[in-house]
Amino acid sequence: MIKEQPNRDEVPFWFDPLCPWAWITSRWLLEVEQVRPVRADWRIMSLAYLNLVQHEGKGLSEDYLDRMTKAWGPVRVCAAAAEHGGRDVLGPLYTAIGTRLHNQGRRDDPTVITEALAEAGLPDSLAAAATSTEFDQLIRDSHDEAFNEVGLDVGTPVLRIGGTALFGPVITPAPRGEAAGRLWDGLVMVAGTEGFFELKRSRNSKPSFD
Repeated sequence: MIKEQPNRDEVPFWFDPLCPWAWITSRWLLEVEQVRPVRADWRIMSLAYLNLVQHEGKGLSEDYLDRMTKAWGPVRVCAAAAEHGGRDVLGPLYTAIGTRLHNQGRRDDPTVITEALAEAGLPDSLAAAATSTEFDQLIRDSHDEAFNEVGLDVGTPVLRIGGTALFGPVITPAPRGEAAGRLWDGLVMVAGTEGFFELKRSRNSKPSFD
């Protein structure tokens, strides 16, 4: 185990708190931290901004459009929290929000945000950001940092290994222990391959949060 090793490579990881696939991948990255000398650098992107603004809502069902409209709230609160306490608060806040939304299945529970803010040691006044556009420019700036590199034909998660931004990995359930480390090793090799663009197969499983 190398958990206590001080010299770690930072891995920027862009997430939208509403995305179940990003949530699973984020839990995998926390496992990687235990077995490889890396540290997650949590950053925000916005599925609402990507789908409703950059893609102008084209090709989306009414149900998905409604879901994307609601997706503004959690990511706006994350942006407000980062502005209030610095980007280091995003990890604990993301864990608090994601546990409630995904593991506990409380997507329609209005108390999720205030509970998560309290768990992360943040003021509940930040919950008001969910219905405000005050922090939208911060969201766009963070979002664009990733998507200007990785392109607009992907979603979340996005991570950067070395100087290469990649969409994914999309996995379920999250590998644990050394299995998580082996997947990381493979991604390092992929990211270091000049001209590599895509590796994909169709999903045949729903997200598993075990």
